[in-house]
Amino acid sequence: MRIAIIGAGMAGMSCALHLSRSGHEVCLFDKGRGPGGRMATRRMEHEGTTLRFDHGAQYFTVRDPRFIAQVNEWESAGVAARWPAAGDDAWVGSPAMNAPLKAMAEELDVQFSVRVESLERLPDGWKLTGDGAPDTLFEAAIVALPAEQAAPMLAGHDAQTSALAGQTVSDPCWTLMVSFAAPLEGLEDTLRHAEPIGWAARNSAKPGRDEGECWVVQGSPEWSRAHLEEDAEVVARALMAALEDAVGGPLPPTLVTSAHRWRFAKSGAAGRDYVWDASQRLGVCGDWLVAPRVEGAFLSGAMLAEAIGAPA
Repeated sequence: MRIAIIGAGMAGMSCALHLSRSGHEVCLFDKGRGPGGRMATRRMEHEGTTLRFDHGAQYFTVRDPRFIAQVNEWESAGVAARWPAAGDDAWVGSPAMNAPLKAMAEELDVQFSVRVESLERLPDGWKLTGDGAPDTLFEAAIVALPAEQAAPMLAGHDAQTSALAGQTVSDPCWTLMVSFAAPLEGLEDTLRHAEPIGWAARNSAKPGRDEGECWVVQGSPEWSRAHLEEDAEVVARALMAALEDAVGGPLPPTLVTSAHRWRFAKSGAAGRDYVWDASQRLGVCGDWLVAPRVEGAFLSGAMLAEAIGAPA
């Protein structure tokens, strides 16, 4: 089948890769400028130097044998590595968190900067509508988006799954990216649960990273929700002050700072693996169905592809 997948995060990429290897013709569409989804890496320039920040998912864990096999492949290819500072079972993409997604994208037809707004069911297949969407019809469509974005897209085609998505609420997260002119003393490479900070990490300490004192500071879900509509500069100052409190003294001079708002940072869990309506040829996958982890997204996509099966 010719299959359209909306969303090129881990779930969409996993589903596409498994379907493609089974013999289907798969096209992915994503509103972002490059692969990663919430496994994102931001680049900022300072005096000719590129500074990188993993400002989405900070690491991932590996438990299921299917994901273990995939991560072993990534490790062999040099795009994933263990990061003991975050835990004995913690892994990161290398040299950036989105490296595994980039590797997956090399095998696939992925079209970025395409904002698919809705799906239309026609007698001959599925049509995508939105900025940059193709005129091509697809025999099957798969929605691999956060629950809050999946709900309206599914509403006219699968009311039950749309309602399930609407009830599965994600936690938001404000994230501060900051580079300092000198090493930040007084903290380990990671900091957890120091309200209003939910997590902070010396990004430059991760495997394969460039030199430089780059930090990612994420507000707790509760704090981020309370300040969700705040101005980014105000949020950046608040999280910087919280980091200074955690250090217990003045911070070194900053080189660059930026704050990013993730409205749908950590998904809920709806208790499903995937959804596949064979009569409509409409599928849904994502971490919000399984569990709020990178592994959950990978497995949801893989299981949906398995349910669809190889071409007849």
